[in-house]
Amino acid sequence: MSYFNSQFLSSSPIGSFYSLQTQEDVEPEQQPLIASSSPSLRPSTAFLDSRHRDQPSETSRNSTPVFQQYYHSQDESSCLDIIVEKIKDSKVAGFLDNFAVECEPGLTNTQLMLTNHDLKPVEPERRQWGAWSFTGLWIADSFNISTWMISSSMITSAGLSWWQSWLCVWIGYSISGLFVCLTGRIGAKYHIGFSVVTRSSFGIWGSLWPVFNRAVMACVWYGVQASIGGTCVKLMIRSIWSSYEDLPNTMPTSSGTNTRDFVAFLLFWIGSLPAIWLPVHKVRHLFTVKAFIVPVAGVAFFIWAIAKAHGLGPIVQQPSTATGPDLRWAIIRGVMSSIGNFAALIVNNPDFSRFARKPSDALWSQMFTIPIGFAFTSIIGIFVSSSSNVIYGKPVWNPLDLLDAFLEEGDTPTRFGVFIIAASFTLAQLGTNIAANSISAGTDMTAIAPRFLTIRRGGYICATIGLLICPWNLLQGDNQFMTYISAYSVFLSSVAGVIVCDYYLVRKGYIQVEDLYSGRRSGPYFFSYGFHWRAYAAYVAGILINIPGFLGACGWKVPKSADFIYNFNFFGGFTVSALMYWTLCRVSPIPACSNEWLEVETDGSTADREHDVENTSDTAREERVGKTLIGRENLGRKAGPVIA
Repeated sequence: MSYFNSQFLSSSPIGSFYSLQTQEDVEPEQQPLIASSSPSLRPSTAFLDSRHRDQPSETSRNSTPVFQQYYHSQDESSCLDIIVEKIKDSKVAGFLDNFAVECEPGLTNTQLMLTNHDLKPVEPERRQWGAWSFTGLWIADSFNISTWMISSSMITSAGLSWWQSWLCVWIGYSISGLFVCLTGRIGAKYHIGFSVVTRSSFGIWGSLWPVFNRAVMACVWYGVQASIGGTCVKLMIRSIWSSYEDLPNTMPTSSGTNTRDFVAFLLFWIGSLPAIWLPVHKVRHLFTVKAFIVPVAGVAFFIWAIAKAHGLGPIVQQPSTATGPDLRWAIIRGVMSSIGNFAALIVNNPDFSRFARKPSDALWSQMFTIPIGFAFTSIIGIFVSSSSNVIYGKPVWNPLDLLDAFLEEGDTPTRFGVFIIAASFTLAQLGTNIAANSISAGTDMTAIAPRFLTIRRGGYICATIGLLICPWNLLQGDNQFMTYISAYSVFLSSVAGVIVCDYYLVRKGYIQVEDLYSGRRSGPYFFSYGFHWRAYAAYVAGILINIPGFLGACGWKVPKSADFIYNFNFFGGFTVSALMYWTLCRVSPIPACSNEWLEVETDGSTADREHDVENTSDTAREERVGKTLIGRENLGRKAGPVIA
């Protein structure tokens, strides 16, 4: 029997319902609200078996309509059952049934709202990400247009020298790497994604709000990154057909774009769709290809620009114009800017680390590759922009604008070089969009509607929304929306603070994974109506400290003290939310916590070694399982010992 069901059948009140074979065997007080059309309520034994999804039986395929009622536990809310009773025979139910994803038979309506194949803990067959996979992921993700330009504002606006801005990038992304490892550890150990991890801290239903926020952010950024990718495609087309620049415009002025740019954007958008189809455990191959091709193209661009300028240019010799306190605050803002750009990837790293073969694969590879990769891309951007100052009399920070200027020369070798580099940047934008936005949005949407959505479906919805929001309008020079959305990302620090504090300080690594998929009111993660008020109090506290400064960043007039606090935006939100959460859990203890560090594998064995119980001898297996049972007995399923 699978891990998920064996846990429920052995120790959960809901198990007694699943073990029943017919309705007549159910005790009167346990009768379902709606009669089940299924002759058997015994669940499948393959919940954690990927083969169940690849080769579903006729029973699992045909006997699980979306609005079929199953027995529910006395410990579960009957609200969903009442709703199902009202709409189960409607045309809407019949229509939606066509879009329902495959699920394990025998689950209650509540469980159907909490799990599907893409949300369950990753089984060993899909744990295919090794250390080099994570290295390739971050090398690929670091090489994009945004990273190339990250030092531009530090030098042009803040008055830092090139090496000071580069130092900010090193420090900022080194800190980001540490945060990524903190959140990624949870996914790598328990093989669950961000949307499921948040259930342990925010509650079974309370987790939907931070998940929804992350999904919205990912959809917006998908469109923005796709718009930049469209510019890369336009350069490729112009390199082949220079007349494309003069393509007649057939679009109205109100559209905010023209036929030339829209066609290029649409080509990039359509070309991205096949990559969304790839399952997460296989998409690593895309990142590997990008990790080999794009950095080489970036170095070639660097050499080309240096050769045209006959040197590095004046920026590398330009001293800092900021001094004293202004210099110190400029450095702090530069560091925080680097961390803020990484906020979304910090919270959703479990979406990738859950596929790690072992936790150490997601540790050192991420901790070192992130600062090295982003610092390398940043320094190339600085040197190329400095060289452009010699060539054109002013620094051109956007590499696409510089390539566009190169095209004006018109000779064949230049056009060929622009095509190759633009094609590499197109691949860079594709990989970044898949890693940072498509997979994240797909996973989050799956958690919001697991009965109808998968990561793949969510990814395509994300791409559709990215198209419908007309992202080219968001990149207009006079549009402040990008300022808002960039500043808004720092509020994710409050989510990260709660998650990290909950796992490392409050629960000390202990998570009862099976209860993350249960809607039982007595479950350790149900709290109050499925919402954890302590987590939300801490989350709001972490947001409030940054709101005045956030308004100031958006153009409002605020006190200087607000700007002072906002200079530490990510640290401020993270620290306040974590401290508030820890304090509330001390004053009002929560269940399912350990007095000492205790991580449990998804097979139920104590995680003091990085291999499964199946790989040990019978004696060792009995000892490890025995320790786990003792740990469970001490912790309790409802209200075990809390933090000391």
